[in-house]
Order: sequence, then structure tokens, then C-alpha cells
Amino acid sequence: MNKRALLIAFHFPPQAGSSGIQRTLSFSRLLGRHGWEPMVLSAHPRAYGVKNSSQLAAIPPELVVKRPFALDTKVHLGWKGRYVEALAMPDRYVSWWFGAMPAGLSMIRRYKPQVLWSTFPVATAHLIALGLHRLTGLPWIADFRDPMLQPSHPTSKRLRAIYGWIERQTITRCRFAVFTTHSALRSYRERFPDVDPAKFLVIENGYDEEEFGRLLEAAAANPVARSPRTTLLHSGVLYDAGRNPESFLAALAALKAAGKIDAATLRVVLRAPGNIPATQAKVDRHGVGDIVEVLPPVPYRDALGEMLAADGLLLFQGTPFNNQIPAKVYEYFRTRKPILGLVDPAGETAQVLRGAGFTLTAQVDNPGEIGAALERFIPGLRDGSAYIAPDEVIAQAARAHKAAELARLFDEAVR
Repeated sequence: MNKRALLIAFHFPPQAGSSGIQRTLSFSRLLGRHGWEPMVLSAHPRAYGVKNSSQLAAIPPELVVKRPFALDTKVHLGWKGRYVEALAMPDRYVSWWFGAMPAGLSMIRRYKPQVLWSTFPVATAHLIALGLHRLTGLPWIADFRDPMLQPSHPTSKRLRAIYGWIERQTITRCRFAVFTTHSALRSYRERFPDVDPAKFLVIENGYDEEEFGRLLEAAAANPVARSPRTTLLHSGVLYDAGRNPESFLAALAALKAAGKIDAATLRVVLRAPGNIPATQAKVDRHGVGDIVEVLPPVPYRDALGEMLAADGLLLFQGTPFNNQIPAKVYEYFRTRKPILGLVDPAGETAQVLRGAGFTLTAQVDNPGEIGAALERFIPGLRDGSAYIAPDEVIAQAARAHKAAELARLFDEAVR
């Protein structure tokens, strides 16, 4: 292949704790099927607060990956968790820029890529791409996994001003701006009415079919006896706002008190919720510790395997995240497991669930609605009548399909 793309991404193995690594990793593995040879400009692993070396095995051996100098301002330039704000503008990894610029120019001189691609967050990734674009003139695709400026983020006035400048430069100079949700795209078209609306496009997140294929083969070769307990799983971070499990736990407590559920027949797993002690305290406060297990993170492949083994999957996504869709939604689809969405019905996640045919949802902060939904959901898991994603939805959610969309954008950008 003589078509090459330079992918600029902070989140890349062995970094762990961000689902964003799967987006870049899948593009780096799948773009070759569509005529594009990718290479990756990432950060030195010392900048990663959480690492998982097992993910390194997923990187294709032929992939060129450069990891120049980078620090985490909070860890390497701070004292007892405190640091000078000016040393973390636009983010704690701004030192990456000083290593990535010469490394990126060296890669461009040696490998002669035809297009640049960078992904936010982290904001420094777009700053690096902006510099390389201005120095080389290469067309640039800017990927926004989240909007840069949001009503509640960043909170610092100085940081909002810097984010605003980077965002305006990015939108002005990139060839295409790509978003993971349609609501984020609409918000950018409204905020940048002077920019050609055709510049803004959506490429949603997805799932990795190869990972699921290996897991399903292993499960078929080593079948596990079905447990008498129905298992509900939520896999991922929970927050006090937007993804607070309090109302869900209150609903479980009410159903338990009414004799409608018990620990002998129901098991709920909250995997990798972030603050495990705080989440466990909520479980204990509602008196459902015999039903609900709060468990630490596991490697990505193990997390997918746990989804496949569960009877039903839970999704928390309230109003603060209405313009976002958790990447795991598409992995949930691929498991062919029933999904109960605890969401804001006006949000993008609720729309995606409805579009896929999942009509049983409840307000994330309404214990009564959640309890009623659980009373319908759990029996469907037990008798096999609960709805699962159809084949056409699953096919559209595959990351191979998303890589094909990105390859077409690359073709258009260099044409």
C-alpha cells in the first residue's frame, strides 16, 4: 500500500481506563483492509496513570508506533497531587507536544503519510495535529469522541479560553470534523454556522468482531454450567451525576422488601465503577449487598467475556451525558443479550436504544420506573423472551464498518 495515514492519539495500549483506546486500536488494525496503511504517534507510557500490558498483544506487529516524551503534570511536576495550572494547559499531558512535534515530523519525512488524524480527548492531540498540519500542509481529520467545550467542562475560565482557541483552530483548519454522536454534530453546526456543514460527519463507536469471535470459540470449547441465579451486569464507570446507581439500588431494595427478588435467584454485578468504596457504601446503605457485587476492573477481553456470560446488561446514562453514547453500547449489542437502559429518554443513548428496538427503558433517577422495568425485564431473561439486537443492527455496529467509513474520508481528504 502506498496510502498512509498518521494517527495521533494519547489513548493507546498500554494505557487503560479509557474506552478511547479501542477506537484508535481498531482503526490501526482495520484501515489496511481498505487500502490505508496506518501508523500511530502516541505518548510515552510513563504519562499513563493506569496501564494494562495485556492490550499490547492486540497491536499488529507490523504497525509503526512512536511513543515520544510525555509527562503527567500532576504526577511528575506536582507535589502531593497539587500542581501549577499553567503547566497543565490545555491538559496535564501538554509536555507530550514537545516530544510529539519532532517525532511526528520525522515520521512524515520517513513514511510520507498523505493524511493526519487526531482524536480528542486529550486536547494536546489536536494541538499536535494542528502544528503538523500547519508545517506540512497535510490534510487533517479531527476526531471528537466528546465535544471539547461543554456547559460544565472545562470549569476554569482560562482553560475554557484555551480550549475555545484550539477548538476554533481545529474546526477551521481540519478537512473533516468527525463525531461519535449526531447530537454532538448538531451542536457544532449550530456553534459554527460560518463553517460548511458538510465538514461535520459522524462515525459512531463500535465493537471488535475478532475479539468476540475468539471469545465465542473459547466459550463453545469450554462450556460453563448455567447458574440458577439470573445475572445482571453493568460494566464501566459510574458517577454521582448522570450515572448514579442510587435510584437503581433503591428499586432493588423495594423489590427485595416486597419479596419479588432475592439473593438466591438474582445477582447484580457492578464491574469497574471507578470509586469502588463509594459504590460499595451505596450498596450497603440500601441493604442489597447480598444481591449486588461491586468488583474491580479486569482486562478488556475478560470484560467482554463477562458481558457474554451475563443474562442481561445494564446501561446508566442520565441527562448530563445526553450528547454522548457509551462505547460499550455497541459491544452490548454484539453480545446478543437483553439490555435495560436507565437513561434520560431525551438523550442520544436512549435514541440509539430505541433505534435498535430496545423499548424497555427507565429514567435513571426514578426508583419507581426502574422497579417496574425490572419486574418486566427479569422474567424475560428467565424465559428467553427478552429482546436482543437484530443482525442488521449488529452488522452496522462493527468497527470494520466504521474503519471503512474513515477510509472513505481519507480518500476524499486527499483527492
